[in-house]
Amino acid sequence: MEGSTTDPRSAVEEQADLETGVPGGVVPPEEGNRPPTKAVEGSATWSLIDRIGLAFCWFLGLLFCAIAVAIVVYLLIQGIHYLKLSQLTTPAASGFTEGESGGFSDAFFGTIILGVLGISMALPIGVAIAVWLVEYGRPKALARVTELTIEAIAGIPSIVLALFGTVIFTSTALGFLSRSNEGVVFGRSFFAASSMLALEALPLIVASTREGLNAIPRHVREASYAVGKTKAATTRRILLPTARPQIATGGMLGLGRIIGDTAIILVLLGATQNFSEVEGAPFPLNYLRGAGTSLTNFVYEASPTGNLNQPQKAYAAAFVLLLMVLLLNAGTDIVHRRAKRGGTWSH
Repeated sequence: MEGSTTDPRSAVEEQADLETGVPGGVVPPEEGNRPPTKAVEGSATWSLIDRIGLAFCWFLGLLFCAIAVAIVVYLLIQGIHYLKLSQLTTPAASGFTEGESGGFSDAFFGTIILGVLGISMALPIGVAIAVWLVEYGRPKALARVTELTIEAIAGIPSIVLALFGTVIFTSTALGFLSRSNEGVVFGRSFFAASSMLALEALPLIVASTREGLNAIPRHVREASYAVGKTKAATTRRILLPTARPQIATGGMLGLGRIIGDTAIILVLLGATQNFSEVEGAPFPLNYLRGAGTSLTNFVYEASPTGNLNQPQKAYAAAFVLLLMVLLLNAGTDIVHRRAKRGGTWSH
């Protein structure tokens, strides 16, 4: 009878052993500080269809990486072979050979001008829209329409935005932003192209800023309100500085979208390979109101199927454009790493 009796304390201890994995159920202090381990399911237990799906996903991922590496390596090799420092300091000129036709300095500086103007317009507007949608959102109907509009802009082809910009900037009311002659407004200028390019960057900035603001816990806002801060002061001094990494990421992504566009530049900036300044206008308005070019336009025109048919310079310009995009991507990665190193809010 003594062997058949059940000790209730031993049953409790056995249950504690099973839950903690430690005899007696007592977890040492150093063990309690460790994060709980998660069970990892091996693919050996998967069905045949699941294994085939996993292998196909691996194949697509490796194929995408191989294509990206091939593009970058090929352009790097061709660009290093054909790029010369003089091409970045010499404007395009008339000539029969590539040595006589100069470089692409105007296209290089035109890309910088478009990037600076475009992101200067898109960044403050995008941040303001994101703050209003996350922190205010009133009236709800208008907020919903704004969200749908941002999503629609993200999906509109750039050539459609270019045609829409042509209708706007050829109007007489906006004649001061471009070249005009005897009441006829041409509508081609850095102002016109940058405005439409800013629309392309706007959805990226809004989405990234909203993500950063939504990641901040509600009790941070309530603590600020409790010490007497207004909503505007809380947004300006706490929320926006906290979401700065996401804002910077959205700005870099938008800048990459701006410098990589071609359709808007061809339609609203012109197909010329040199700056076409407006006479009589003060500097720098004489250049900003005039036509010009960018690296994407130069690569398009200098390609073997373009009007210039200068493939060596096309590779050199594409190499410079690729370096600019890679630097922007590296900057985005650095911002993310510093944000993670600095810590995140805990809900």
